[in-house]
Amino acid sequence: MLKKAAAALVVFAIILALGLFVGWMVFRWSASGSGRLWSTSTLLKKVQTLSQFTTVKYTLEKVVVYEDAKWYGDSRVLLVAHGVVKAGIDLDQIDPNAIHIFGKRISMTLPRPRVTDVYLDDNRTQIVERSTGLLRAFDKDLEENARRAAVDDLRLAALQNGILNDAGELGRSQLTNLLGQLGFTDFDLRSK
Repeated sequence: MLKKAAAALVVFAIILALGLFVGWMVFRWSASGSGRLWSTSTLLKKVQTLSQFTTVKYTLEKVVVYEDAKWYGDSRVLLVAHGVVKAGIDLDQIDPNAIHIFGKRISMTLPRPRVTDVYLDDNRTQIVERSTGLLRAFDKDLEENARRAAVDDLRLAALQNGILNDAGELGRSQLTNLLGQLGFTDFDLRSK
């Protein structure tokens, strides 16, 4: 009976020592900062807190001539528009099925970059010339229409100059840095 009790005590001591050793190794692994295990939903919540992830801001200048020609006279506005175009990635649109985590490796398909905001800098935008035909009444909407046309032209100019490509590259770069801080070491981030 004494031999069985001694054998049980030795087995218990071995199991206890093994448990302490495994616990110590897990603690060391997680204390290094890179051992945290992420679930897809937890990671998605972290990333989506960034929501409208604006990564690029273009400042542009455009000359806009807006004319309203009628048979009885022309109205015309010449506007020098200074504007800002911003682009980024809408992280609220990430599909949970587009995130795959394998230990410290993450694969993620991001939504396409898009223009998030376009506006005129009212302090720098100015009307250079305004003319109203002799038989025409003053058109109060002409300037507002010219401003709308300027915003559309600025958006188009930014798209032609590659703002979406820049937004995608910078977005992937910044997300790689964020994910690296969360403990991931291998990244596969791509856009749809």
